[in-house]
Amino acid sequence: MVAGTVQIDLTGRVALVTGGGYGMGRASALRFAACGASVVVADINDSTGKETVELVRASGGVAEFIQVDIGYADGVREMVDFTVATFGGLDYAHNNAGIIESQDPVVRYPEDLWERVLRTNLTGVFLCLKYEIPQMLQRGGGAIVNVASEAAYKGNVADIGYTASKHGVVGLTTAAGLQYAKRGIRVNAVAPGNIATGIVERAREYLTPEQYRQMETAMPVGRLGRPEEIAELVVWLCSDAASLINATLVTADTGWHVA
Repeated sequence: MVAGTVQIDLTGRVALVTGGGYGMGRASALRFAACGASVVVADINDSTGKETVELVRASGGVAEFIQVDIGYADGVREMVDFTVATFGGLDYAHNNAGIIESQDPVVRYPEDLWERVLRTNLTGVFLCLKYEIPQMLQRGGGAIVNVASEAAYKGNVADIGYTASKHGVVGLTTAAGLQYAKRGIRVNAVAPGNIATGIVERAREYLTPEQYRQMETAMPVGRLGRPEEIAELVVWLCSDAASLINATLVTADTGWHVA
């Protein structure tokens, strides 16, 4: 846990985290479990997803793993059904899984890559919402946090597919949040700045050392964010303490999006 952790009691609740094998997804799985929730960790990577489950269990929490590619409806349906069959329902979801793949300008951006990035980052979130919400309605309500990006504010010259997908996530979040608010389901999104995750590390291969240092210090606080800091926000947004926050993009970049 990070310093200043807010005390949140989610005992008896069930949380689903996609992209839970590393970074922000792993951190939020650990945070949900630390608050008492039973957690399903979903990831396309079998080994890292299972590793997160072992970390949760080692800390005294309850978790299970399912391997899934969220870009396809059958897999997402199976994931949600597994969650309900394993823990009896679904209360919270952190739709975190996403990819960033290319630095090519629009005229050279591969069409098959465009389709893959949009399928994972945008269609994947849509499918998660489609199959998560009915199960939350069965429980009388719930909360969902999608992952957008500061790129949803100012764009990202590095990857047009990623930037387009994250703008789309904001639209999905707004629409779903407004559609289901009166039925007890809140849907929000977080827009992290540069966080010390695998995606940021992958950028090293495309950037000069100076460019990477600039990325590390781009946020006004002068450092990369930590996955645990985003996890704190995600779990708080799911808690009753955030009961009035819905259909909103919550930015966690220390002001980078307006700098």
